Formats: sequence, C-alpha cells, structure tokens
Amino acid sequence: MTMVSAEEGAAVGPTVLRMLLGAQLRRLRESCGVSRESAGWEIRSSESKISRMELGRVGFKERDVADLLTLYGVTDEKERAALLKLARDANNPGWWHRYGDVLPSWFQSYLGLEAAAALIRSYEVQFVPGLLQTREYARAVVRLGHGQADPAEIERRVDLRMHRQELLRRPRPPRLWAVVDEAALRRPIGGPKVMRGQLQAMLEATRTPNVRLQVVPFAAGGHAAAGGAFTILRFGDQDLPDIVYIEQLTSALYLDKREDLDFYAVAMERLCVEAEPPERTPEILEGIIAEFADD
Repeated sequence: MTMVSAEEGAAVGPTVLRMLLGAQLRRLRESCGVSRESAGWEIRSSESKISRMELGRVGFKERDVADLLTLYGVTDEKERAALLKLARDANNPGWWHRYGDVLPSWFQSYLGLEAAAALIRSYEVQFVPGLLQTREYARAVVRLGHGQADPAEIERRVDLRMHRQELLRRPRPPRLWAVVDEAALRRPIGGPKVMRGQLQAMLEATRTPNVRLQVVPFAAGGHAAAGGAFTILRFGDQDLPDIVYIEQLTSALYLDKREDLDFYAVAMERLCVEAEPPERTPEILEGIIAEFADD
C-alpha cells in the first residue's frame, strides 16, 4: 500500500492526497467484498458518497474513515494511524489557499494535480505555457483577461503564477514537456521588449534537464490538436490515472475516462511528431528573438 510522507503531503496539497486515500479505501473495500451501498450505510450516508470519496472528489471526515477501516477489517494500529493521518492531511488547504480571493474554485483542483504530477505535457496555442512565463509576460497576459482589475489584484494574480513555477525548481521536480504553436511565440504580448525577455527565458529553460520544449511551425499547416490547448498530467503513483485538463474562459474540464485519455494521448503524440524536434528549439527561439530585436 502506497503511503505519503508528511513532507510529500505538504508538497502535493489536498487534491492528490484525497485521490490517494480514496484509491486505498476502494482497494480495501473491494478486497473484502463490501458493496458501495453497504459502505455508505456504515457511515450513515449513501452509495454515491462512497463513490465520490473513492474518486477523491470530497473531503474526508476522520470518523467516517475510521468506521470504514473497521468495516474493511483493518485492525493493525500502525496502518490505521497512517490512513487516518492521510485523511487529516487531505483536509489541509494547499499553499494556493492564500490566493483564494483571486483564484476560481475550478482552478484550485488543477493546482493540486499539477503540484503532484510526475510529468506535465501541454499544448499551447495562444500563450507561452504558464510554468515558463516571465513576470512581465504573465502581467501582460493577466491584464488581457482582467483589464478592469486594480493594480494590486493584477500583482496578486501574477504572484500566484510565479509561485506555481517553484515546482520546477524543487529537489524532485516534475518533467515538463511543452509543445507550443509558433503563433504564441510571435504574438507580442506586452510589446517587443517583454516578448524578447520571454523568449530568452524559454531559451534558458531548454537547458534545464526536466524541461523539453517543441515548436509547431506555421509550415505544419493543420494538425492533430486543432481544437485548442490542453494539458495531460501523469502521476508517479500507479493508483492515480492520467488526467486531461482543458481550461475554458469561466470553467475547466477534467477528463479521466480511458477513451478520453487515449484520444488526447494520441493527439499529443502526433503533435510531437509534427512539431520541430526539441534540439531545434534553441535555434527557432534565437531566430524569433533576433526578429523582435529589429522592431
């Protein structure tokens, strides 16, 4: 059974801890042949509540977890204590909780998943990936979507984006494999000076061992992901399925069904084939930087 240390729990936040605990409770229930309906009855609730718990989509009451462990025949005190601690940790807010005033609830789930991912694969059409944005570029992007916000709110949103990027610099960082449409590199968000700085930062990122960056050139014409940007998150724990994240203007989609995952995985693989190989990315970036320098 997979356990999460206190240090790892603090890093990944509550979203993935709930998913891990839910997966472990599901495995325990199935191993002893208890139905979701019977488990729901045990905690004075319903079959649908057990289903949501096992998917990690709701918080956990310690009393409910304790009652389920008893029902599932978990009597070892050490094992019970570890799972009950995981339930408590899963209810603790993540670091992003302090940005609740500028953070929509649908994006909080993504931050928890991103913080716990072992591999982040993204395709971007309009903008540079958020994990690679400079402060100046991020500020210009935020102003596009929140033009009426006061300067303090703008900076709070930019600070949140900068804080997200710390995961790429932690001791055991995830791998980021980003495919970016050439249009996103040529669109002068914030003006030529800001864009030059952004492209230079991306050039430096290509020298980082855990970052791989590819560019889909205009010459590629139509391609596999014509529908828009998306991200695939993969986790180091085998209990957690991949998740596809698709952001919209006022909400987001989280896809974890096998057929959806397969569809987007194939699209991502085709994009990587249609894009220029990673070793050509520095040359491409340097060429565009030179063009902005002439503006």
